[in-house]
Amino acid sequence: MRLRRHLISIDDLGDEDLRWIVQRGTRYSAGEGGHGTPLDGDVVGVLFRNTSTRTRTAFSAGALRLGGRLITYTPDDLQENTGETAGDTAAVLSRMLDLLVVRSAKGDGELRSYAVSRRMGVINAMSASEHPTQALADLTTLTRRFGTVDGLRVLYAGEGNNTASALCLALSRYPGVELHLRTPPGYGVEQSFLDRAATYAKAHGARVEQRHDMSSLPEVDVVYTTRWQTTGTAKPTADWRTRFAPFQVDAGVLERCGGPVFMHDLPAHRGEEVTAEVLDGPASIAFDQAENKYHSARAVLEWCSGAGTS
Repeated sequence: MRLRRHLISIDDLGDEDLRWIVQRGTRYSAGEGGHGTPLDGDVVGVLFRNTSTRTRTAFSAGALRLGGRLITYTPDDLQENTGETAGDTAAVLSRMLDLLVVRSAKGDGELRSYAVSRRMGVINAMSASEHPTQALADLTTLTRRFGTVDGLRVLYAGEGNNTASALCLALSRYPGVELHLRTPPGYGVEQSFLDRAATYAKAHGARVEQRHDMSSLPEVDVVYTTRWQTTGTAKPTADWRTRFAPFQVDAGVLERCGGPVFMHDLPAHRGEEVTAEVLDGPASIAFDQAENKYHSARAVLEWCSGAGTS
């Protein structure tokens, strides 16, 4: 029986695993991944407790393209709603499924509860604290655009949410990368992620720093933002829009940063975190980035199934 792998955090990937997934996703994106069916005979469960367009479609289409079969669950389908523990649910599902793709507004603890067996691989399709598969899609996009992630300079502007946390853990694993986080006061990346990223950065010759203003912007290759109202969350302060307003990405920000490309994980709210001029302009690669969620999802599924090797 093939042993499955779990991907709940970027921390779950060794350096070789991380690069294998990114390179495999890049090959799929370039149309060079072949037409094999490494998931042939596998059954993939898809459980999304929160709304999703790109991630759910990417993993569902990806599993089908790789030869897998799907079982989809709504948030009300499982007996956890009647009091069954996540551990008991996982003990049953792992005897019937090969992979389980989960999106939850809860922390990673729920996902770890599902990851009780190597008979069923568990994939974090976004939790409250981290969005690892988004970061892998972003690395795929950067590799397609620049040929390598090594040495890239990235400015992330906006809330220090689950996407930002995953980017910290992923980009800090590449030599020479600079990640400049500019987050509103009170809405930064959690210190635990910054500490882990600092450890990676030291080992790989990268740099991650966080500030809470938009003054003295560095020259960068990429400016990245996400929507201000993260899925499944609410802001703790009533004046949050006032705090966020200076962090909007407009044409002036791109000019101050030396003419970088623009990335956004979508969905976007034009006129809030980004202007329409930027999102729909020539510097934007946001919709290429969205497409790469599908290509990267295939790589993640292949790796977690145990079919992919690093």
